Amino acid sequence: MEYVRFGSTGLMVSKLCLGCMTYGRPTDRWPWALDEEKSRPFIQKALELGFNFFDTADVYTAGASEEVVGRALRDFASRDEIVLATKVFNPMGPGPNDKGLSRKHIMSAIDASLKRLGTDYVDLYQIHRWDDNTPIEETMEALHDVVKAGKARYIGASSMYAWQFAKAQYTADLNGWTRFVSMQPQYNLVYREEEREMLPFCQDQKVAVIPWSPLARGLLTGKRSKERNETERAKTDAFGKKLYARDDDFAIADLVTKLGETRGIPASQIALAWLLSKPVVTAPIIGASKPGHLEDAVGALSITLSDDEIHQLEDAYQPHPVMGI
Repeated sequence: MEYVRFGSTGLMVSKLCLGCMTYGRPTDRWPWALDEEKSRPFIQKALELGFNFFDTADVYTAGASEEVVGRALRDFASRDEIVLATKVFNPMGPGPNDKGLSRKHIMSAIDASLKRLGTDYVDLYQIHRWDDNTPIEETMEALHDVVKAGKARYIGASSMYAWQFAKAQYTADLNGWTRFVSMQPQYNLVYREEEREMLPFCQDQKVAVIPWSPLARGLLTGKRSKERNETERAKTDAFGKKLYARDDDFAIADLVTKLGETRGIPASQIALAWLLSKPVVTAPIIGASKPGHLEDAVGALSITLSDDEIHQLEDAYQPHPVMGI
């Protein structure tokens, strides 16, 4: 495993982050999620492979992900050795204040997450999306107070427009509040719209970039095609079908598969090696639900694509509407 500096901070994280949305318990929204008994071996294996960076969210499997991940990390690792991240924004109950980025919800949500995780603090507390209904001043001050209370070491953001991210950072600077140190955007070979504004902004501001869905919901693993969905998740993931369903998406996936066959390595390693070749990327957030997923991901760290191979993979890209925000 390799370790890299987390943006402009002094924090060091593994060059791959384990995304924990799959772990917890199956629900109507996440029928493909693994229960605790099946989840724990993946977390343990990730630690053995050198992962120290784990990302979850309060909403994942209705809170069960935080519970399962928290118990596993307590059993298998030392808290001080782990960089633990979670998120706030999505509905956690039926009430009007059970969601969003109001001061009320943030203060309630951080305490609920810490209780589920079984820890006194998270290393990275992220807003899962932008909240149009809450002034950014209210959100940034609340997040600043979470940090000052010792409940989070750093704060981060996720998919939004670049102007929104810039506004949030400006608001923090103007008031002497804590800045976001990371951005978690959707970024992979079949969705590269973040290259237009968000990624250059992050690079200029020395913000850590931790892309979600680096394998495009499994599309870039070589196991899916327009006519064939081999995984249970692909069959039931309505959100993924909205994100990755265009003919040119599948054409790029075919290029990844063919290059993997030429080099004798899994398509997933090609897709991750491409992402890791981008200097702006700090640590892709990878998922693992089957034996070999973690080993394949770590294997991508040692793969270097040639300029010709990178151009071959990138030339087929067509502009997309903004999605996932």
